[in-house]
This record gives sequence, structure tokens and C-alpha cells, in this order.
Amino acid sequence: MIQVSNVGLRYGDRKLFEDVNFKFTPGNCYGLIGANGAGKSTFLKILSGEIEPQEGHVSMGKDERLSVLKQNHFEYDEFNVLDTVIMGNKRLYEVKQEKDAIYMKEDFSDEDGIRAAELEGEFAELNGWEAESEAATLLNGLGIGEELHYLKMAELEGSDKVKVLLAQALFGKPDVLLLDEPTNHLDLKAIGWLEEFLINFENTVIVVSHDRHFLNKVCTHIADLDFGKIQLYVGNYDFWYESSQLALKMAQDQNAKKEEKIKELQAFIARFSANASKSKQATSRKKMLDKIELDDIRPSSRKYPFINFQIG
Repeated sequence: MIQVSNVGLRYGDRKLFEDVNFKFTPGNCYGLIGANGAGKSTFLKILSGEIEPQEGHVSMGKDERLSVLKQNHFEYDEFNVLDTVIMGNKRLYEVKQEKDAIYMKEDFSDEDGIRAAELEGEFAELNGWEAESEAATLLNGLGIGEELHYLKMAELEGSDKVKVLLAQALFGKPDVLLLDEPTNHLDLKAIGWLEEFLINFENTVIVVSHDRHFLNKVCTHIADLDFGKIQLYVGNYDFWYESSQLALKMAQDQNAKKEEKIKELQAFIARFSANASKSKQATSRKKMLDKIELDDIRPSSRKYPFINFQIG
């Protein structure tokens, strides 16, 4: 679970977010949508702690772990592929490295033995004995064959690096998973595998994607970022689109009715304001007119997401 409370952020005179309040809960996948430049990736960085909001705060449950799809494809070039995936659980990797270093010591002391026993216990609690198997399963699902698992990241093609970093984000069942354009560089088979993974994922997922079919398949909710506000809809992308269009039409119809009433009142006032016998009614109509406000309807700042056709 991740809680967003009164979050606001500005860049100069530009307001990206204002008074955003949300609770993203386990068992749900939230598709964060908005026009290019609306601040979707920035919002994910606020959730991850990479960017501090100027107002409000973000909080998570006690001892919960957050995982992010990394965007720096060169960050792990010196590590092999399997270790890079396991680094998705930072604490597990640290325990593994310290434990292995102790066992490699030639002058193994009693203190080393005690520390190794402590690390073994924590390693087991973190499912360390299944780590390499889980990492391999994730890699294979995304199309990274076993012949690549022990290569250095620097030896991989750029598109394969992206897949490894995606496997890293998915590794170890994080409590909160943040994915920014996870289908980039994936073929249809890998996208299908990722969809099934996320559909069966039991914790919290927040994903940014321009792939409408992907959002329809995996999302239980849509978080619509527009004009500095985020509106939450229950359902997938198509449900959001239909709901938002219906809300827009209802607002337009309501304004049309108000405009008709305004014209009616204006006509009455213009006709009878100079008539002494009708002046009291005209004044009453003027007060009614002053109370009518048209809703501010702004068109969405986004385009309909593209349909992502990939061959492979």
C-alpha cells in the first residue's frame, strides 16, 4: 500500500500537481495516464522518493518494499545478468554478498561463524535459496535465454538490457511495483507473459504506458492525470474512456440547460425592468441570474493512446 497525502509540485510558474490525495492498495493495478508532459514519470519519481514534493508527503506500510523499473541501461554493466536481477531485492543481495565473503575467508573465526549463522537465517527468510531460480524464470519469461544469464550486462544488446531491468523490478514480490513504459522493446510473446504476471500479482502496481491494449488487459483502475489533478476510475482504460466521455457530455448538457435559463431570465429582465408593475419580479430574476454559474469544461489535454503493434 502506498499513501499520497496533499502532494503538490511546481516547476517555476508551472503547476504539475496540486493537493493530490490517493491510497494505492494491494491487489490492484493502477494505470497512470495523461498527455505527454503532464507529469506521469515525475509522479512515479515522487512515489519512489527520487523527487521530493514541495507540498504533502508519500508513505508506505511498515517494512514494505518498493521496486522501480530502472531507466539507466548502463548502471549494471559490470555485473552479470542473474545478479542484476537479484539486486531487485537490495537487502537480499547485500546478505548474499556478505555471506559469500565470509565463507571465502581463509582465517574463518568464531565471530565469522556467528555472523554467518545470522546471515543464513536472514537469507532463508528472504527466500534466498530460491533467488536464482526465480530470477531465471523471470528472465526466461521475458525472452532472455539461459545462455545469457551469466554474461556481463555490458555484453548484452540494449533491448535485452531493458528486459533484464524489467525482471529486476519484478523480482522478489515487492509490495509496491512502479513501472514506467514496461512494454518498450518487448515482443508480443514477452508482453503476453508480462500481462499474465501482472494479472496474477497480489500486491500494488502503478504503471505508465501508452499501450491501450496493455492497460486494458492488466489495469483494475485508471488514474487520470489532467490539469494538475488526478481522478481515479475503477476499471480498465476503455471503461475510463467511456466514463470520462459520459461525464463530459453530462456536464455539457447541464451547461446547455443553464444557458437556456440564462437567456430566458435575461429576456424577462430586458423586457420588464423598466415596467414599474414588473420591476420587483425583474429584480428577483436578476438575483436568480447572478446565482447561475456555468461549469468550467476544459477538453482533455491527452490524445487517445496508440495501439502498439509489434511483430515477434
